[in-house]
Amino acid sequence: MAPVVCSECSMFSYSSPVISGTFVCDKCKLVARLTEKIADLEGRIRTLREIQESESFIDAVLAAPDMSAIVSQSPPAPAAGPSQQGKWVTTRRHSRKSKQDSHRHHSPIRVSNRFSPLSETPTEPPVESALVIGDSMLRNVRVATPAAVVNCLPGARATDILSNLKVLAKSKRKYLHIVIHVGTNDVRLRQLEITKANFIAVCSLARKMSASVTCSGPIPARRGDEMYTRLSSLHRWLSEWCPINGVGYIDHWRTFWGRPWLLKRDGIHPTWAGADLLSKSIAHSLRADC
Repeated sequence: MAPVVCSECSMFSYSSPVISGTFVCDKCKLVARLTEKIADLEGRIRTLREIQESESFIDAVLAAPDMSAIVSQSPPAPAAGPSQQGKWVTTRRHSRKSKQDSHRHHSPIRVSNRFSPLSETPTEPPVESALVIGDSMLRNVRVATPAAVVNCLPGARATDILSNLKVLAKSKRKYLHIVIHVGTNDVRLRQLEITKANFIAVCSLARKMSASVTCSGPIPARRGDEMYTRLSSLHRWLSEWCPINGVGYIDHWRTFWGRPWLLKRDGIHPTWAGADLLSKSIAHSLRADC
């Protein structure tokens, strides 16, 4: 293999030494072919514009079987002016009848869509059944009755739930029921008063999107005394605040307490049996609201 130089771009290429004459690389050949195609397309576009500007454009469209006949048609030659014909030019006076016939021939065609009444219907999204939104505790939760959408956001806190609800509110989503399960990640901040304010903001926005809002209470975690104490304080506050403010509350503390097999080895997330119990509690709450 010997290096050769392209005559177009002067780039080196390794090719067979038996090449004789001027060498053009494959890239330059491709560019040349593309340039020719572009020039051909520009010529066709120029021809279409000239035909469109002429008076015989509509007649050419109606007479031609396809657009290729119009493209291949050469533009009409311009009429000879007085300087080309001589001193005197004879013009024909158009009658009123011929003008009316010409106007009738070139009158626009009225087109209507028989499906247009359907497009005038309101585009507001329908009210969906139920939304269950929360942190990774909902990973294996399945709520089938009534039909519900389970939105699991691992690592989510109350502020993350609030942001997701804002996105749904902007798209005008409405739900018959909204269930919120969050709190395990919030207590790690060790700011109970800020956590309470975040919960109030989440419930306030959820009540604008649904007439039925329920808080799914925290699960008693086996991850040290400090987390257990903070989750217990959040559970007590939610169990008192929710009924006073018209928000439902699902008490998981009693159902999970004293049943270590309902939690995984990390002491936080529910096992398959715990997720099944969590699903049944949420489904029971939704049926009670219905």
